[in-house]
Amino acid sequence: MTHPGTVLAAYAAHPEHSRGRIISEAPSLHRTEFQRDRDRIIHSTAFRRLEYKTQVFVNHEGDLYRTRLTHSLEVAQVGRTVARALGLNEDLCETICLAHDLGHTPFGHAGQDELNKCMRDYGGFEHNLQSLRVVDVLEEKYPGFVGLNLTFEAREGILKHCARRNARELGDLGRRFLDKTLPGGEAQLADLADSIAYNHHDVDDGLRSGLITAEQLCEVELFGRHYQATTGDYPDLDERRHIYETVRRMFGEVIDDLITCSRDNIRALGPATIDDIRNADQPVLQLSAACLKLHLQLKEFLRKNLYRHERVVAMTDLSKTVVRELFTAFFEQPERMPADFAAKATAGDINDKARIVADFIAGMTDRYALTQHRAARESRAL
Repeated sequence: MTHPGTVLAAYAAHPEHSRGRIISEAPSLHRTEFQRDRDRIIHSTAFRRLEYKTQVFVNHEGDLYRTRLTHSLEVAQVGRTVARALGLNEDLCETICLAHDLGHTPFGHAGQDELNKCMRDYGGFEHNLQSLRVVDVLEEKYPGFVGLNLTFEAREGILKHCARRNARELGDLGRRFLDKTLPGGEAQLADLADSIAYNHHDVDDGLRSGLITAEQLCEVELFGRHYQATTGDYPDLDERRHIYETVRRMFGEVIDDLITCSRDNIRALGPATIDDIRNADQPVLQLSAACLKLHLQLKEFLRKNLYRHERVVAMTDLSKTVVRELFTAFFEQPERMPADFAAKATAGDINDKARIVADFIAGMTDRYALTQHRAARESRAL
């Protein structure tokens, strides 16, 4: 079924033409397949945990900073806006946006990088692959299947990146990484929405934290231009609202460019189905060259001035220590984990044990990881 009032383009993902679920299910009376996917994500345990997982700042550092949950909601808002403008499936795009970070470790990229090092001899750790593992295996809610049994299209979008060695084990889902084809438009859009959202809200959080200043950011063209324009329009505006209005205008410019450029690409390609999008020579969802340059300039500024700030680096180093020492403690003493994880860890070979330990750590919130680390040290397990 198609939701009343929605008009999908021919190249959009149509729920009635979905490539289906791993386990077949009877259709819903009142929801499309992609709406069911979205609802399963929202009601998942992994989604709730995102509230207490790091974006840039560790969760306990302040209540006003973004978390993985608020980030995912902002990504979904961008995704829905652009999807509607381009005739793509809003429900599918929202599903992918809400699910894209389900496999992220505590402590953001620092936790992910360290867990990957810990898993180096056991298959490695990729957070996109872990997000897929969450929805395919780790969520345990339904009596008829493991995981959430999402549609192919939702799973396709969640798996943004994948090493070739892992793609070979994923059947049809991993085929595009081997054939070098593309995902559908909704998946392409979710990936861009993620990048656009974190670039802009990291500006806001960075300024709020005091680690970067508006004066520094004015050297970045996209920020500087809108900051000066806001000053001209509202010369007496207080600084907090001045920043908000600047970021809002930046957001608007980039999203408008994404819609305009993508619409032009779609018109040039003339796709008749979603498979035409998948088989195109390049992604049809794109920023223009000029806007991409601005976007990357801002990204590079944040990398140098925010993500490498001494305060962030200090917390990054602590986070890596916590993840590394937790992995060692649970790998050497799996009985320290909850009973269900401990049973699985001792039931298989050494690779299975490492994967279960990685599952347990990846599912932790920042606070829970710190609590577990403190307990392990107090009991002299570390």
